[in-house]
Amino acid sequence: MKRMKPVDAVIVGFGWTGAMMGLELAEAGLEVLALERGDYRDTSPDFSYPQIADELAYGIRGKLFQPLARETVTIRHAVNETAVPYRQYGSFLLGNNVGGAGTHWNGQHYRPSPEDLELHTHITQRYGAKFMPADMQIQDYGLSYDELEPFLEKFEYVCGTSGRAGNLGGQVQIGGNPFEGPRQHEYPNPPVADTYGAKLFADAARAVGFHPFPQPSSNASRPYTNPYGVRLGPCNLCGYCERFGCFMYSKASPQTTILPVLMRKPNFALRTNSHVLKVNLDSTGKRATGVTYVDAQGQQVEQPAELVIVAAFQMHNVRLLLLSGIGKPYDPASGSGVIGRNYAYQMMSGISVFFDKDVAINPFIAAGSGGTEIVDDFNSDHFDHGPHGFVGGGYIFGGQTGGRPIQQLMVPPGTPAWGAKWKQAARDSYLHTATVGTHGSVMAYRDRYLDLDPTYKDAFGQPLLRITFDWHDNEYKMTRFLSDRAQQIVDQMKPRQSSLTIRQPGDHYDIRQYQTTHTTGGVITGADPATSALNRYLQSWDVPNVFVTGASAFPQNIGYNPTGLIGGLTYWAAKAIRENYLKNPGPLVQA
Repeated sequence: MKRMKPVDAVIVGFGWTGAMMGLELAEAGLEVLALERGDYRDTSPDFSYPQIADELAYGIRGKLFQPLARETVTIRHAVNETAVPYRQYGSFLLGNNVGGAGTHWNGQHYRPSPEDLELHTHITQRYGAKFMPADMQIQDYGLSYDELEPFLEKFEYVCGTSGRAGNLGGQVQIGGNPFEGPRQHEYPNPPVADTYGAKLFADAARAVGFHPFPQPSSNASRPYTNPYGVRLGPCNLCGYCERFGCFMYSKASPQTTILPVLMRKPNFALRTNSHVLKVNLDSTGKRATGVTYVDAQGQQVEQPAELVIVAAFQMHNVRLLLLSGIGKPYDPASGSGVIGRNYAYQMMSGISVFFDKDVAINPFIAAGSGGTEIVDDFNSDHFDHGPHGFVGGGYIFGGQTGGRPIQQLMVPPGTPAWGAKWKQAARDSYLHTATVGTHGSVMAYRDRYLDLDPTYKDAFGQPLLRITFDWHDNEYKMTRFLSDRAQQIVDQMKPRQSSLTIRQPGDHYDIRQYQTTHTTGGVITGADPATSALNRYLQSWDVPNVFVTGASAFPQNIGYNPTGLIGGLTYWAAKAIRENYLKNPGPLVQA
């Protein structure tokens, strides 16, 4: 095995959190090395127009995604079932290459509600402990919204997020989200202009008594220079965001916000095509000595380091800690253990809204998140859950994210799947169709977790990650509640026809249907090492020179898209490393 020169810090994965940590640690004077399993990718030439606007290559064949033939996951519904491999992309999209999923996200940029970070305490105090089902094991994060707020703001200003504040210093602002936690400053950019579909949605939502506001969007609404001195251009609403890189330098990604500065740092290095196999531990098992990876030539390489940042995608973080023997694996039978605990996903519903030909929606004029309106009245604990009998919630959105001809073309119910009648329906409907959807939370449960599969292995001979997951009654109630209120808005829009897609009680989790890539949990943060893998600074309780970033830290899944919270937690942890850990390496919180 080849042994490399030691570095101060090694980062596993080079997406959003890897880039953020890379710059923070390099600025602190450390010699930093990032290891990325995929190739180098940048806006030019990789996302150049018109090549990037190829829906078949990027939307269907997943040119930016992780090759599943080399490594995938296995999935089952219950602990007594045999898991099967995820062989074709459906439910979620695993990023690959420099930038990771931060390259092909849509740009929805939310903050958590204050109660999201202290959910167990909040629900218990407001409704009583018995309001939660016996098998639900939601937890607090171990830090408060007020502590995290400056770091949520820092990430917004790095991304050039476009939006309108709803609560400035405790004062509710007209036109913003009246339910959000207090923020100290306005968004760095004003909202992206509404599309016509979003305007129809917002007018209808106000008419039925709800509080619509522009979706917070990391699609820049105007030319913008972020705090690092990196410039973004204004979004032109081309509709090619999700699954695509942005050729306009408008969508925030590591490439458009951080890498132009980080890649010039003399004390930072990046090695691509470097697949990390494990975090190496010393004889005590309490200190990491670096990592072992396979390089582009297939050779195993040992990389010594004083500090290890595990910054890969949520599922990969969990798998790497299991493979490395860091933390006790979770056991659903006893409820003990922490690695793999509290896996969660999200539950969505959608309403296709069909108008007559005199209503021109023009869905091709769209952005991944800009130009969309949101109703947040029924998210988090913004309403009294008592009469409804469920925990959690979500937001309702209206507008369009694009009009791509393969994946975003909708036809009315009853239309044949092919042939002349399908073609006629597509022609008649394309310009006159909008979408209203719900985006809901999923709680954590004792029987929903991650572990290593006993049967299937990857191309390197290591066990695949196994997902055990299915829906619970709480989420069926939540999505029906949200969908009924979304239908109120749709009815007020007065379309010619609408069609609701919703998961009913008894429907199993279906890996063939895409919802979101918002998978969470497995290496969760908290105040108790018996029920969490990380302390409040994303530091491993068991191996203090290992920090783990990303959505794997979420104790349960919020109703919002996760990226804003991921960024805030990463900057919060980076500050603790720079100001406390580097001065006195060791546990930042005593167990």
